[in-house]
Amino acid sequence: MAAPRFPFDDLQGFLGALERAGELHRVTTPVDPTLEISEIVTRTVRAKGPALLFEKPTRGVMPLAINIFGSDRRMAMALGVQDFDEIGARIGELAKPELPQGFSGMMDGLGKIMQLKSLPPKKVRSAPCQEVVLKGDEVDLNMLPGLVMWPGDGGIYHNYGLTHTKHPETGKRNLGLYRLQQHSHNSVGMHWQIHKDSTAHHAVAERRGERLPVAIAFGADPVVSYSASAPLPGDIDEYLFAGFLRGERVELVDCLTVPLQVPATANVILEGWVEPGERLPEGPFGDHTGFYTPVEPFPVMHVECMTMRRDPIYHSIITSKPPQEDGPIGLATERIFLPLIKILVPDIVDYHMPEAGVFHNCLVVAINKRYPKHAQKVMSAVWGAHLLSLTKLIVVVDDDCDPRDLQEVAFRAFGNVDYAHDLVLTQGPVDHLDHASYQQFWGGKAGVDATRKLPTEGYTRGWPEEMRMAPEIVAKVDKRWKEYGFPESPSRKGGGR
Repeated sequence: MAAPRFPFDDLQGFLGALERAGELHRVTTPVDPTLEISEIVTRTVRAKGPALLFEKPTRGVMPLAINIFGSDRRMAMALGVQDFDEIGARIGELAKPELPQGFSGMMDGLGKIMQLKSLPPKKVRSAPCQEVVLKGDEVDLNMLPGLVMWPGDGGIYHNYGLTHTKHPETGKRNLGLYRLQQHSHNSVGMHWQIHKDSTAHHAVAERRGERLPVAIAFGADPVVSYSASAPLPGDIDEYLFAGFLRGERVELVDCLTVPLQVPATANVILEGWVEPGERLPEGPFGDHTGFYTPVEPFPVMHVECMTMRRDPIYHSIITSKPPQEDGPIGLATERIFLPLIKILVPDIVDYHMPEAGVFHNCLVVAINKRYPKHAQKVMSAVWGAHLLSLTKLIVVVDDDCDPRDLQEVAFRAFGNVDYAHDLVLTQGPVDHLDHASYQQFWGGKAGVDATRKLPTEGYTRGWPEEMRMAPEIVAKVDKRWKEYGFPESPSRKGGGR
């Protein structure tokens, strides 16, 4: 069970590795963070280009790193693996079948992983992130090269701020990734969606009439930055998870003005408070759905202290309809969490969240179908699963179909389905950002049973045999291919079609 080969101590170390690998392009000319950077990054992502380091953004006093996770190779480098399934295999070896099934089994599996293979975060007394300290009137968020990404955006946004809060009663920490709209030189809007843990922390603080301490880190090491996006249950500490991924403890340092801890090697830290009852309009914002999310009231963080490295680098990300940099992040999450999803829903053999579905609109699930309406049972389990409950469309296929082969998935979903019998329609919670639901936060969902049908399901015609070429003919043609005058044999993906 191999641990990560080269965890990076900080963002600078990761950028150096990307540059040595030919995966980083430096933009040395001045570039405007309002719209211009967004257009450059979007073209780079669509061309499958490198990470970018804008050395002279025309807003702010520091370089801006972006698209650092924008390819499978860079995302794997960030996590210290060759393939995301390596991490899933490590988890799978620990989350053995003797664990109970369902949500309690997934929680037990995560707890076991943290106990056996992670160490708690290591507290340090001094840290690079506090080399420069600005307090009170010295705080100025305009020092950061925040982005205006789309013409209709409501202002400057900081899109990769790792937000730290803790439960006012239990003290349980949460590390989350939320967009931050800059309201002024010392305040930001907290886009805490209804299903997020920080929303729960804030609700408890408001009920108690207390202000909530908040700390935001920019430019942390790549594993910590990824872990902030991971869909962990609220009881699992993101820094323990990061320690598991890194194979070593994460160093944290006490904030200077709020009772929280932040990653010691981050580049910039904001410290402040959210006052009970205070809201300001937030938005519009061009989101990863491809549409602007509307203006809504959200809590406000008042920044009282700003610390940073002497030579900081700011990290951000562009949001737009796919493809975009968050695609490889979502793929990493899919593969890493597969063993835990199998504990949560044991019927699942494999699954895939197509990038075009922005990771919560569609889920393709492969099962080993064993009894009537097995696919429908899996749909219900997915819609009741903590990590997957916001899924709008579920397509269930047999386990001889690779869920990532969307051509084959479409072939089965289009051809194997009698929609009078194999379509399930229901209602339930949807993502806060979903623009299609007629009511915010809940809407319609669909499940498509694209598996082979059984006589016990009422299908009495006898399921037809799918065409497959005889194996001996395949072998013969493989052997003689060059005799036919072709340069190399093409893949036979897709069977007999």
